[in-house]
Amino acid sequence: MSGHGRARRWAVVAALVAVLLALPALVGALPAEDADVPAAELRAAAVASAGVAFSGYAVSAGGLSLPVSEQLPGVADLLSDRTAMRVWWRGPDEHRVDVVGAAGETGVHTDPGGTWTWEFESATARRDAPAALALPAPPDLVPAALGRRLLSEATDDELSRIGARRVAGRDALGLRLVPAAPAASVARVDVWVDGGTGLPLAVEVVADGATVPALDTRFLDVDLATPPAGVVAFTPPAEARVLPGEDTGGLLREAADRELSPVRLPAELAGLARRAVDGAPATVGLYGSGVTLLAVAPLPGRLAAGLRSTLAAAPGAVRDGSGTRITAGPLGLVLVEPPRSGAYLLVGTVTPDALAEAAATLTGAPS
Repeated sequence: MSGHGRARRWAVVAALVAVLLALPALVGALPAEDADVPAAELRAAAVASAGVAFSGYAVSAGGLSLPVSEQLPGVADLLSDRTAMRVWWRGPDEHRVDVVGAAGETGVHTDPGGTWTWEFESATARRDAPAALALPAPPDLVPAALGRRLLSEATDDELSRIGARRVAGRDALGLRLVPAAPAASVARVDVWVDGGTGLPLAVEVVADGATVPALDTRFLDVDLATPPAGVVAFTPPAEARVLPGEDTGGLLREAADRELSPVRLPAELAGLARRAVDGAPATVGLYGSGVTLLAVAPLPGRLAAGLRSTLAAAPGAVRDGSGTRITAGPLGLVLVEPPRSGAYLLVGTVTPDALAEAAATLTGAPS
């Protein structure tokens, strides 16, 4: 398969991958002043903080090792390495995140019409329209944005307070989310929230059975002044090479259209209810809520064949009657091939048993 074909195959995978990473905490806790704020109230403040303007320096560290390094090196680096980010945030549709790494510097500029990604060394710009399904990008790792997303569907009975610590020189109140779903592969999510603004300053995700975070992303420095609009805005220089954006949604629709007899996705998989996804074709399913999610997408035969070989060669791969599957921290992937139908990929933050049960439901094999 060509490099372009492999990239398209892994675009489907990466579009469904939750940004969950693994490495111990980077910065030791310092004494902090706690406040008597109930867990539900603290969650509400965090979720409502998207309009809080700031600039700052953040670091995430990850060890989610998926076999995508050759096909999508940017995604692989983002999910498996230390990522240093400089952030300027004016609002949810007006912000900039710069990432500096060994390969160079990349700027991601978001405006109401979409996103510009600027590669400094190659003078290359790419314009992406807003999409329901997209490849993981540096803004996904910003502690404030990630904390809001992970808390957005948490229920009161999943939440508790866990004291306070100093983060980026500020008192941050601790909030713990323990998923209630039996299928959850995430044991807990700890979010450290600025007591004055509700801004999430640090996020740690711990996988079931693990002793260290499966994600650690935090601010090392934060300034709550509104950054200038000119710092966030982007216009490609005259000498820049401008590329079209990734159309992950179109790729999924193409995959669905090429299936002659697609599986009729059920209303429930592994005990998780199906939910609506704006912009996704009917043959793509998303199940669950909060941090316990399972996504299902069809694959054309030529892409499935290459993916089958890649998964089978991955360390720890399991192949049985329901398909070929791997796990990486709290994330599981399985390729299933139901009788008289095309292949389907399942990706989710669910337990191996739940993943096997979902695969068996689609294939009709015993779970």
